[in-house]
Amino acid sequence: MPYRLPPLNTLRPFEAAGRHLSFKRAAEELNLTPSAVSHALQTLEQWLGSPLFVRQHRSLALTAAGQALLPEVRAMLDRLASVTAALPGTTPAGSLTVSVAPTFGLRWLVPRLPHFRDKHPDIALVLDTSHRPADLPRDGVDVAIRMRQDDWRPEEGTNLHASRLVDESLVPVCAPSLATRLHSVADLAAHALLHVDSVAEEWGAWATLRGAVLPSTKAGIHFDTVHMALDAAASGLGVAMGRLPIVEGDLAAGRLVTVLGPPQAIRTSYWLVTSRMGRNRPEVAAFRAWLKAELSAPTPAGQRPV
Repeated sequence: MPYRLPPLNTLRPFEAAGRHLSFKRAAEELNLTPSAVSHALQTLEQWLGSPLFVRQHRSLALTAAGQALLPEVRAMLDRLASVTAALPGTTPAGSLTVSVAPTFGLRWLVPRLPHFRDKHPDIALVLDTSHRPADLPRDGVDVAIRMRQDDWRPEEGTNLHASRLVDESLVPVCAPSLATRLHSVADLAAHALLHVDSVAEEWGAWATLRGAVLPSTKAGIHFDTVHMALDAAASGLGVAMGRLPIVEGDLAAGRLVTVLGPPQAIRTSYWLVTSRMGRNRPEVAAFRAWLKAELSAPTPAGQRPV
């Protein structure tokens, strides 16, 4: 018995317009004109015999029929994209879009990408370092590297799969020239502490885990990114809270050394997030295996004893 299907070329414009509630934004996403999106939706509505959108002067809303159809079309497109990407027998030779936070991307991932390129020269990489939430796989992102402070299990019914990559650890770091004057926690009193206001666990969390009491110090300096605080520490401005694995490249290069160690494990972990079907795609599997191998490598030297 033949399938009675709606015009298939109308489903992507419908899903994009329903998600954005905008013909213009749907057109930009699909590289179409707004009139082409509007025409596709009119064709779908005529085939269904029911309107899907309420078109107002400056806004767009879904009708009851549109609200019922949208999640079904979205699930169908997600599954089709995932199934075709994970077909058996294919080799990792396509493109891979990775969503990653700027600091992790700049300080850990990018310096190691030559190793990945050496192993997989046929995989074209695209890095997305924007702070927007990644909507896998609908927005073109194949894998996302994210931080969470709990044992992350994506909610039932979602299309996401998350696997833990590595736990984060804290350890103070500074320029080598400054490290010679830091032998105990009490020595921090003579130096400026560099703080990052955008993170949840920092000097206070480290002191608690270390079983230490922070002394009264010189006026601290506050930053809004870990990246800036680490650069400031490398310049000799003060002592920053190093976050492993982010700071590993600075330790290996000798720009920073750890003091008052050993590192203290915290609740935050890095996770690799993919779509459930997309995790079996050859490019994704190759990237995941490479990431885990790099993260399990020994931490670079650069520690000083307490």
